[in-house]
Amino acid sequence: MTTAVQYQREGDLARITLNRPHRHNALVPELLDGLRAAVAHCLRDQPAALILDAEGRSFSTGGDVGGFYDTPRAERHDYAARVVGTLNAVILDLLSLPLPTVVAVHGMVTGGSAGLVLACDIAVAGPKASFAPWYTAVGYSPDGGWTALMPERIGRARALDIQLTNRRVDAEEAHRLGLVQYLTEEGHLADRTRTVAEALRAAKPGSVRHTLALTRPDLDIVAAGLDAEYRHFLEQIVSDEADQGMATFLNKL
Repeated sequence: MTTAVQYQREGDLARITLNRPHRHNALVPELLDGLRAAVAHCLRDQPAALILDAEGRSFSTGGDVGGFYDTPRAERHDYAARVVGTLNAVILDLLSLPLPTVVAVHGMVTGGSAGLVLACDIAVAGPKASFAPWYTAVGYSPDGGWTALMPERIGRARALDIQLTNRRVDAEEAHRLGLVQYLTEEGHLADRTRTVAEALRAAKPGSVRHTLALTRPDLDIVAAGLDAEYRHFLEQIVSDEADQGMATFLNKL
């Protein structure tokens, strides 16, 4: 693990916290490597349930556009391969954990960071949480499960509409669509998330394990979808369109 990700054991619950608040927990290699290490630690620990949350004003703003743009085009393919490849591995790691996972979502969730939410079994959102893809605005190809996981969660037509129009989905709509399962009032996110996790802790572990195995998405299908996202992303990230889109996006910040 790294300082960008914290892991702690709280009795028979475990918690993984994204801890890069000054950069809105953007998905840079350090944070993604830390996530993989934290999930591996959780697998060894075998708690009753895992909570995933984040410090700062945003849950995560996805890939660091500045990081991609500042990487010379000749090196950008390899940088993107590391970022998207590790993100895909984290998603599959979370989906493979033999224990239930609960994610606490606050603030912005943009780009590939949606995959961290989609990979968890139950999502609890605060009133200011929001989801947005940004791919068609910045000139990227979707990653993080926007095509491999999102359509199954909210429906193909809805997922396509949000991505093509780059529409922001606020907390209430995310709850209505089933992207998150619980919506809390301001200041109650941590408590509600803990309550959900404690309810999972009280369940019979064998029953929970079988329920997860029978209900989670097929890992082979998800892995194939994520691999397709990976290949398309690497093709698009070195295009003139992506260069122009990133430049325009960064000049607006």
